[in-house]
Amino acid sequence: MLQRLQLPRTYRFDRALLGVLIASSAWLALTFARGPGELAAVWVGNGLLAGWLLTRRTRTWPGYLAVAYAAELPARLLAGDEPSYAALIALCNAGEALLVAAIIRSRVPDIRNPRDWMHLGGIATAATLVACAVSGLAAATVANGMHGQPFGIAFESWYAAHVVGMVIVATTTLVAQRRGRGMFTMGGGWSLMATMAVLVVVAIAIFVSTYPVLFLAYPALLLVAVRHQFVGVALGVIALGLIGAYATHLGFGPLWLPGLDDGGRIALLQLYLAGGCLMTIPMSLAMTERQRLARQLAESERRYRMLAEHSHDLIARVRADGELLYASPAAAEMFGWTPAEMLGSRWEILHPEDRTLQQQAMAAVLASGEPRTDVYRVQHRDGRFVWVEGVWRPIPADDGSDRVDVMLNARDVTARVAAEQALEESRRELERLARVDALTNLANRRQFDERFEQALGRLQRHGTPVAVLCMDIDHFKRINDGHGHAAGDAVLQQFAQRLSGAVRATDLVARLGGDEFTILVENPAPGTAEAIARKIIDACNAQALDADGTALRITTSIGIAYATRPVDAVTLMAQADAALYAAKDAGRNGYRVHAD
Repeated sequence: MLQRLQLPRTYRFDRALLGVLIASSAWLALTFARGPGELAAVWVGNGLLAGWLLTRRTRTWPGYLAVAYAAELPARLLAGDEPSYAALIALCNAGEALLVAAIIRSRVPDIRNPRDWMHLGGIATAATLVACAVSGLAAATVANGMHGQPFGIAFESWYAAHVVGMVIVATTTLVAQRRGRGMFTMGGGWSLMATMAVLVVVAIAIFVSTYPVLFLAYPALLLVAVRHQFVGVALGVIALGLIGAYATHLGFGPLWLPGLDDGGRIALLQLYLAGGCLMTIPMSLAMTERQRLARQLAESERRYRMLAEHSHDLIARVRADGELLYASPAAAEMFGWTPAEMLGSRWEILHPEDRTLQQQAMAAVLASGEPRTDVYRVQHRDGRFVWVEGVWRPIPADDGSDRVDVMLNARDVTARVAAEQALEESRRELERLARVDALTNLANRRQFDERFEQALGRLQRHGTPVAVLCMDIDHFKRINDGHGHAAGDAVLQQFAQRLSGAVRATDLVARLGGDEFTILVENPAPGTAEAIARKIIDACNAQALDADGTALRITTSIGIAYATRPVDAVTLMAQADAALYAAKDAGRNGYRVHAD
């Protein structure tokens, strides 16, 4: 958030402070930094006003402009300007600052955002060049008309003085408004004072000398700029300007050359200061941007490490050859291995069945550049295996090379996998129960109907024959009535076992309900169904059944139907039923085959 000067923040005091700064800077510039009847060599007041406006709400600008205009007038009158000239030139200054601030505000609404500072530098430079040209044309017209100063010389003097002043002072004002008193402490207050002292000593030595050694101040100015960026640039150039202007005004320094008039000395001083700005301001912008990017990178790394170190998921960086370069602290919680122990090639801790698959998965991610998610097992330090869901994604190497690494984000899904396995087991059990008769553990009607339709489909497509045996227990109702339903259930269960023992592994035995049973025989050889029927009848006759402690002998009647040509299920079952009733009519305890 924007930080302003640490002073009482009342609107009245704020305007008064601006007025004092404008008046004092104007008087100094007019008294020490211009030739008789000429414009100032360096003008700082407009930079102050523009910086002030850019850090205030737009609706308050008229009040600040009025204060700045009113503050500049007496300074000009005290410096010897006539009232009409002072009024017009002050109006040009106010208009210049307003134009610069308006252009910047329209293009960069929030100058506080560091990400916009490079953009702000470009906009501010363009706005300064345009605004100073507009105000320079107006001021040169006034100077030419009222004082007879050549228009071109007046425009050049104004333009150079105001561009230099706007660039230096507006930047300083913005920094001061943002940092407040911290501008003298951030980066080291004593360091700023020391480097500035070096620059001042060098500048004084240069400007009291008659030798052309102006370039010796630039290394000291660069030192201040490197150590303190914009603050150092602004204070350094201002110090050079004040020392140079004052020394030249008194007749000292390399700029006091024989045959050179005051206008020429002013132009040389302006060029000298402009050179310092061109040398240091772009460097300061670049350094500021680099520091912003470094802070952004450090903040990004801090957030990443915070997330990685406090996440329950494992975050790891893996080289293309499988070398683990980084493992987050979650490794200890998930696998019992410390992050340091996880480093290196650790494929051996993957389950043998998953190891090759995961090596192939990582290779596929590196080849395709697309992320991939897999579920696999990792061995815990205590020997058990932990199910994890790992997301592999390619990332650039952190050493600046062209190498591509893989980032792994893995979470423990052991509980989820166990739940899914239990759910699948339950689903299979429900599916089995839905297709199996609960009493006899044989196939129920649903399973029989499915298999029957499939067999008839193969008969229609490939001519594979089908046989159906329908049967029931003779006089089963007497067993229920005479011995109870528990005895009847026991008879049904043992009868089902004898049916299962009489068929082939590929045949299907089903209970359709009550004491009704059926056997589906696929691709039977001639006489196969009859052989099964005889085995069933013989098994029933050979041994009595244990019906709840009572030995009961039972018999069964069986009807057989063959299908060697396409036929529907209803027809074939009806044929088997007809054969069953024929067996009953024949005296039971036997079988009959439906004759086509």
